[in-house]
Amino acid sequence: MTETRALSPTREDQRTAFLAGAGFAGAQLVALPVDASTRRYFRLSGVGLLLMDSPPDSEPIGPFVQIARHLYGLGLSAPAVVQVDEGAGLALIEDFGQDTYTRLLAAGHPESLLYHLAVDALVALHRAPPLAEMAPYDSRQLSEECALLIDWYIPLLIGKDAALDLRDSFLTLFAEACGDVALRREALVLRDFHVDNLMLLDGRKGVAACGLLDFQDALTGSAAYDLMSLLEDARRDVPEALRMALLTYYLTQRPELNAPRFLKDYRRLAAQRHAKVLGIFVRLAGRDGKHGYLAHLPRTLGLFVRALDAEAYAPLRDWFNRHVPGWREDLPPATLAMLCETPYRLVQGSSHGHV
Repeated sequence: MTETRALSPTREDQRTAFLAGAGFAGAQLVALPVDASTRRYFRLSGVGLLLMDSPPDSEPIGPFVQIARHLYGLGLSAPAVVQVDEGAGLALIEDFGQDTYTRLLAAGHPESLLYHLAVDALVALHRAPPLAEMAPYDSRQLSEECALLIDWYIPLLIGKDAALDLRDSFLTLFAEACGDVALRREALVLRDFHVDNLMLLDGRKGVAACGLLDFQDALTGSAAYDLMSLLEDARRDVPEALRMALLTYYLTQRPELNAPRFLKDYRRLAAQRHAKVLGIFVRLAGRDGKHGYLAHLPRTLGLFVRALDAEAYAPLRDWFNRHVPGWREDLPPATLAMLCETPYRLVQGSSHGHV
């Protein structure tokens, strides 16, 4: 007798069953544009909810639920979680609409008002104790992210073999520069705090008017990180006068901080983040076929070059000058074309990245 085996349900089957169990059988789903992660979102037409599909093997949904509830408890606006199946990696969450900061800024909304609101939200977050059970943004995590630069971006300049030979010395110098900031446990660091992940919510007052998205990878670390992420955006030019005004605005609201130490942390983390993002953008283009991110490389490189002017990075700056000719210059058109046409393989294993 022939043995028959039931086929495993497809991801679409799992979404359908979850929606039926939540009382939304037959709901019309509209897929939202994908980003740099494996998560997907679907809008339930006319219901005010999103279906969040976060594959449990790659991006477990539990951290999102935990942090969303924490933020809500602080009076901040994270999407309310209506129903969740952590095992399946599915959740129904509040739909904040379409007024992202990115769209509003493109439409001419006053940028100073939006940015000041975002900084107010950060101040409220940073005045609260971080979640005790959150993993730390420690030296291991910072190093894994820095490795994205030597694994993906630098090989474009000097070749994969040369980059691999220099990998250890590069990471050692980065670790030395970030040694102090890797010890900070000051605040919950959302890690992707920028205009694509912020929304303006009608009908809400104060910091609750700032909708927060994409925070499931949060860690406990330096309060400087998210402010730097907002003000040194890989996707958007922030006027220098506004950047300095917002830095001053943040520090004025937090007089208890050691301001000189905060600014040193800011500069060190800026170089670390821009190194990571350069690597991620190349990986997204060359490995994943998401070529749109290449348009942001010149801006990100400029931010990285500026960040490496910090005193703490003098040894690493010298390392670049010795080993990576032309590191301050934009990638040539032929290299960009290669990334769009030829699969670009990883030099050495790197962690999952996000931007």
